[in-house]
Amino acid sequence: MATSYHNLSEYDANLIPDASDMRFAVVVSEWNLSITGALCNGACDTLIKHGAKPENITVIYVPGSFELIYGAKTAAKKLRPDAVIGLGCVVRGGTPHFDYVCSGVTQGFAQLNAEEDIPFIFGLLTTDNMEQSIDRSGGKFGNKGVEAAITAIKMANYALTFK
Repeated sequence: MATSYHNLSEYDANLIPDASDMRFAVVVSEWNLSITGALCNGACDTLIKHGAKPENITVIYVPGSFELIYGAKTAAKKLRPDAVIGLGCVVRGGTPHFDYVCSGVTQGFAQLNAEEDIPFIFGLLTTDNMEQSIDRSGGKFGNKGVEAAITAIKMANYALTFK
């Protein structure tokens, strides 16, 4: 569903599993840090709101969005969390770089989900301009970090039912 029809921060809290026994890694791109920092705050606040203990949330910074893949994979292997959340922001520019980065990160997270035994949550904003990024990182369309955290809790709960 298009974000213009759905606020990224709206959800029914009654449908969210308790996260008090879950561990999370949040991998955050330093590129566009004003945006990704807001995404990270939204994700961490939401995890805590649903019971995750602050000491069970590890935040790791990587230089850019493309590096989210390696950061997520390494965090999963070293920290053994119940879910990994990748947060980044790529703003379209005048070169094809946007397409390559977005495609690479999308494929990388899809591959991690297919090969690993925990969920990797794709929290990459892919926007045409900074205004759209602001709108989706706590602005008028909510916060993609909140959406990523809710997805992480639900998917970790799903994965834990099979362990």
